[in-house]
Amino acid sequence: MKIIAKRDIFTRSRIIKGLSQRELARRSDLSHAYISMIERGEKSVGPATAKRLCELLEKQVEELFNIE
Repeated sequence: MKIIAKRDIFTRSRIIKGLSQRELARRSDLSHAYISMIERGEKSVGPATAKRLCELLEKQVEELFNIE
């Protein structure tokens, strides 16, 4: 199973929340580079990471990620 960010929606959601990639990384205990790769669609995330990011961005998993 792969959980891939819906790139435009994920990035837009982060910006609407007023978070930079670095701030989202800090709040989610991830690296800035990893957040950048998620937004570019280069990295998938695990279920726990997807949940944590959704909580921070106040979105449902289905809104931010495609599950393949």
